Amino acid sequence: MQENDGKYIFGVVKVGDKGQIVIPRDARKLYDIKPGDALILLGDQKGMAMLKTEIFQDAIDQAMEGLTK
Repeated sequence: MQENDGKYIFGVVKVGDKGQIVIPRDARKLYDIKPGDALILLGDQKGMAMLKTEIFQDAIDQAMEGLTK
């Protein structure tokens, strides 16, 4: 794992026959990803990112709080 100013490179993963990837151990440890955790996959024309669903939900909750005030 390489870190540069809070940004990480965990290495290369390959997509298997069933479209699955293995999240590198260092990434799982850093982001506390455990078997059974739900992740959301976000993307645009440039690439994609994965977030634990609770992190995404927290951001939505904060945005909704701002709308109701």
